[in-house]
Amino acid sequence: MTTNLLEVKNVHAGYVKDLNILQGINFRIASGELVAVIGPNGAGKSTLAKTIFGLLTPEQGQIIFKGKNIAGLKSNKIVRQGMCYVPQITNVFASLSVEENLEMGAFIRSGSLKSLKNTIYTMFPRLGSRRRQKAGTLSGGERQMLAMGKALMLEPDLLLLDEPSAALSPILVTSVLEQVKAINQTGTAIVLVEQNAKKALAMADRGYVLENGKDRFEGTGKALLDDPKVGELYLGAAYKPDTK
Repeated sequence: MTTNLLEVKNVHAGYVKDLNILQGINFRIASGELVAVIGPNGAGKSTLAKTIFGLLTPEQGQIIFKGKNIAGLKSNKIVRQGMCYVPQITNVFASLSVEENLEMGAFIRSGSLKSLKNTIYTMFPRLGSRRRQKAGTLSGGERQMLAMGKALMLEPDLLLLDEPSAALSPILVTSVLEQVKAINQTGTAIVLVEQNAKKALAMADRGYVLENGKDRFEGTGKALLDDPKVGELYLGAAYKPDTK
């Protein structure tokens, strides 16, 4: 039986008291899994990620991480439990260099960071060649790679990615999502909140479709891609499942 690394149980949460965006969400991810979270704008995708990471406190429900209920725990303490979060925007320090950003990502570590930085540069060669460059001068795709690299400096067990492909060109979307898959293949579990539903489900082990703050559909990435109801409602009217 697979043990869940994270389990969200009947969580209600929002930005204003008694006005919840999440309306009883249930969600789970096992160690090493890549789970995509898709749905229309306003469905609660980013709110779910922020609630898991302690940026929002749920009014009801449990968030179980590594067997402990972390609901209400502040994000600085959740990081120390082995979870990192990469927000959609404002996710790098623009005035600092690439290398300084990576060092800031390892803020709770002590000792030499050389080996960790070299690991990130191997994973993201473009960052290695720009290590002295200010983060604010990087392209959109490079900034997303740096944001992920910064989070990986803590070697988390679980990485939450909030819309990593937002506002990127199609080529950069493919590149960034390939990097997400590569990170997952090293053993890091990933919750991928993503607007590009087709690409996200195609690479995910499992997926959730949110609507109006509820988990409406759950299944393997392939099953959701092949589900005509999911296709009609969330993947575009012209979407045709692959029946091969």
